[in-house]
Amino acid sequence: MSEKIQNYIADLNQSDPARQLAAAESLASLAEEAKPAMVALIGACSSQDEDVRNWCTAALESVGPPELHQIEDLTLLANSANADVAYWAVTMLGRAHDQAAPAVSVLIERLTDSSAPQVQRRAAWALGKLGRSANAAILALRTLAESSDSALAHQAQESLDQVQAS
Repeated sequence: MSEKIQNYIADLNQSDPARQLAAAESLASLAEEAKPAMVALIGACSSQDEDVRNWCTAALESVGPPELHQIEDLTLLANSANADVAYWAVTMLGRAHDQAAPAVSVLIERLTDSSAPQVQRRAAWALGKLGRSANAAILALRTLAESSDSALAHQAQESLDQVQAS
């Protein structure tokens, strides 16, 4: 990892919104080169500063899938009480496809937790991306495919089809 990326990560981990903002904005301009900062970017999504959150989101949208060594940290972040942090951690686990198999139990927990509906729907999406690795989620996905929340039901059914087809 370059020294520049290490410095951006250090700045994201500061409590100073100005430093966080400058780091997030710089990382957003790096696209996939910012991948080593993925975990720090997700953590900074809990910032009270809306601009910091927006730039972190911009950076995360372009970093691509996580590296294998990031899966454990992403799994921990997926348990966050902060919905933005959990959403992005779950998103990255989905982008990892079957490499995120160790996170299936956490994704199932997020799937069955209705306290953050956007995270719940994203967990359904992520489990579909894991394919056969998410076989343990079949029962939960079947149950949610009959949810009164039509967006959740649709995503759960689509993911169930993906898991069963692989």
